[in-house]
Amino acid sequence: MTNVEQQRLADVFPWRRWGPYLSERQWGSVREDYSPGGDAWGYLSHDAARSRAYRWGEDGIAGFSDDHQQLCLALAMWNGQDPILKERFFGVTNAEGNHGEDVKEYYFYVDGLPSHAYMRMIYKYPQGPFPYEDLVATNRSRGRDAFEYELLDTGVFDQDRYFDVEVEYAKATPEDILCRITVHNRGPSAATIHLLPTLWFRNTWNGSGAGRPSLFEVPGVRDAAVLEARHPALGRRWLLCEGDHPLLFTDNEDGQKDGIGRFVVEGETTAVHTSAAGTKAAFHVTAEIGAGESAVLRLRLTDEPVPLEAVRERLSPPGFDQIVTRRRQEADEFYADRLGGDLTDGERQVARQALAGMLWSKQYFGYDVERWLTQHGRDPLDAGDIRNGDWNHLLADDIISMPDAWEYPWFAAWDLAFHTVAFSVIDLDFAKRQLDLLLSRRYLHPNGQIPAYEWNFGDVNPPVHAWATYLVYELDKAQRGDGGDRLWLTTAFHRLAKNFTWWVNRKDVDGRNVFQGGFLGLDNIGVFDRSAPLPTGGHLDQADGTAWMALYCQNMLQIALELARDDPAYLEQAQSYVEHFAWIAAAVNAPALASMWDEEDGFFYDLLRLPDGTAVRLKVRSMVGLLPLAAATVFDSAVSARFPQLIDEANRFLGRHPSVAAAFPPGRFAGRPGSHLLALFDETRLRRILERMLDENEFLSPYGLRSLSRYHEEHPFEFDAGGARYRVAYTPAESDSGMFGGNSNWRGPVWFPVNALMIRALLNLYVGYGDEFTVECPTGSGVKMTLYDVAKELSDRLTRLFLPAADGRRPCFGGQEVFDREHWRDLLLFSEYFHGDNGAGLGAAHQTGWTGLAAVFPLLFARVTGPELLEHGMTGIFQAIDDEEPQ
Repeated sequence: MTNVEQQRLADVFPWRRWGPYLSERQWGSVREDYSPGGDAWGYLSHDAARSRAYRWGEDGIAGFSDDHQQLCLALAMWNGQDPILKERFFGVTNAEGNHGEDVKEYYFYVDGLPSHAYMRMIYKYPQGPFPYEDLVATNRSRGRDAFEYELLDTGVFDQDRYFDVEVEYAKATPEDILCRITVHNRGPSAATIHLLPTLWFRNTWNGSGAGRPSLFEVPGVRDAAVLEARHPALGRRWLLCEGDHPLLFTDNEDGQKDGIGRFVVEGETTAVHTSAAGTKAAFHVTAEIGAGESAVLRLRLTDEPVPLEAVRERLSPPGFDQIVTRRRQEADEFYADRLGGDLTDGERQVARQALAGMLWSKQYFGYDVERWLTQHGRDPLDAGDIRNGDWNHLLADDIISMPDAWEYPWFAAWDLAFHTVAFSVIDLDFAKRQLDLLLSRRYLHPNGQIPAYEWNFGDVNPPVHAWATYLVYELDKAQRGDGGDRLWLTTAFHRLAKNFTWWVNRKDVDGRNVFQGGFLGLDNIGVFDRSAPLPTGGHLDQADGTAWMALYCQNMLQIALELARDDPAYLEQAQSYVEHFAWIAAAVNAPALASMWDEEDGFFYDLLRLPDGTAVRLKVRSMVGLLPLAAATVFDSAVSARFPQLIDEANRFLGRHPSVAAAFPPGRFAGRPGSHLLALFDETRLRRILERMLDENEFLSPYGLRSLSRYHEEHPFEFDAGGARYRVAYTPAESDSGMFGGNSNWRGPVWFPVNALMIRALLNLYVGYGDEFTVECPTGSGVKMTLYDVAKELSDRLTRLFLPAADGRRPCFGGQEVFDREHWRDLLLFSEYFHGDNGAGLGAAHQTGWTGLAAVFPLLFARVTGPELLEHGMTGIFQAIDDEEPQ
């Protein structure tokens, strides 16, 4: 039976129009950078953000807005101690932190629905002065070998002297939005808090010729206060607030934007307008809350004119709270359906909060690069060396799933592909639209390149869009119960083919089917900065870049074969991707020194090609060498039955090219009768790779796969070039190298996206090789496992990050005692990556982007058993994931 939320989602647009679309940090972004030298962090700082109007977006705490961010609602607050009004979350910048930019606040995304009919988050606001200067000074003084200095370390939460500020949104209708703010005093004595729910317009009128909107007070309301908003596009809206509270007005303009803060904190009476009108306004609510007690404030943003005598009724607790409670119950029903009874209570809690974080991290992203270049005084057709100067076609005005709304308040191409997999559990339509977005003509470069991320659209992210597209298509088909959204898949295929051609033409330096790509998301994991000229000259043949392209071939082949079921013309495309893969596989397995495969070590390495024509393997055991494992895909017997000509053509191709056939890994037809396994390795090499991968002294940590082998802890890799020595040693947390700076700190930690691809590969290999193929897991333990069991073991270890251990502590919190306390212990953070030895969360604290995959892994293995996988093959996995009951 369809639940209420599923009915809402079928009505695609109206319920999604309003959502938590405000960024948590607009300052310090490339869009707002108008400095001569491109110093985004320095040009618009946290301090400057208080008084300067943004040009491209808005930020706020627990914010809500329409999907073009024209009208914004968020919560500001003041504890009577801070030097400034708390309007946005604080964090250190790139230059202020020993490990790069990082938010220094504690807030948690607790719940949410895909339609945003219900959303809930909690912010822990200290009652004492917020230690802004201490956080900056101490972090700046610490070296790379020290951990970051966090807000908890300052002692500001001692004796529980803080407020839990709980914000809930509940929609009565798509345009009638209730907001309930509950403040809990967790401290030992009474404390006062100023709440300032703020409504304002994004400044779209300066220099654009657009009409200027307005806010003004509606007088004559008893026991409540009302703001009216008038906007040329949105029309009229009203914000109702319970209680007789004063309204403060200013304008969202340079020099005026901080007027409310100056009035409240500094007592500057002239900082706000004397007239009850402006483009930014706040209700000023003051509450003294006793120790252990709570206070509630109710607001309602609606498009319905409310008679003055009915305002109080619209905010009255019985009716208002009943709507909030009902929406919360509907969220319970929705997740009971989507997660089913397959998970433990702990796993359900992890999955639900991970998905809540995904929903809260949706953000409006506006960026017209041509207009931005013009504002910089550049000719968009000849912009020179300014950042993103050759992306003048890019025009963004969309809601996008962000990796982290504070640290990464901009899209990243490969992150977004993994986000869509997590979103598929709850909102397939949104997942499909997100995959569409970067492939649309507004984003995709005319040459076929997918924009990487705001700091450099022209950088290169791993090409995982095709993988995510095929997976989301199959999940959508399983849910729809029909032939699938063929139009969507067809459109995506042609756009992906353009991007595939860009890779072939731009990232294969020698035309030998061996690929480069630069850092490809792996940052400090290499010997050199792989995106910069090498100190030796020459170039790198990258094991990961080549593996990504091999997987790309396999994914495009999967899509082409799916489309060929209706249109035989796609068989020719399918054959071309078979041949592309064959050429890559042959190049990877070329003999002697020209090969990335090292027979002595049983591992793949990057190959440094020197100007004199010689080549050297850079023998760093890292995720770079494991990624060739990811390029393993099974095509079941239905392919042979339906397209025998494809198999015939593949055999003819290998017959015509004996050199390719000789280098092609044998065993490619292993496994179930009629199935075909495409991989870059044979069974012998697979066993050798797995021996290292599953060794707890190398890659296998208690919490998933490390990105660098622990072998390098005692055996650092060193390389001399250009009079300098380059060194890579294992570090389980952030890198000890400043190669990339900022928040680019990969080295030894566990991170979810590559673990997800390893799990996918293991399941494909299990279908290919069956139950007869077993390996030791962990290596040397004497315990034999099938590849399905190994995949499940990896999933269990990743999930273990968030579940209480035997001592009751969750590894992701790194032993911090506060997370054992009441009011903390059930609030989860989904960090960017995790300590390779103890599992502590690191990097961006609210990276519920690819770490949102924590919701997918336990669900997958609860619903898909090894025997079922062998019986139905990989195509059966999609129906199983979508089913509400176990298979």
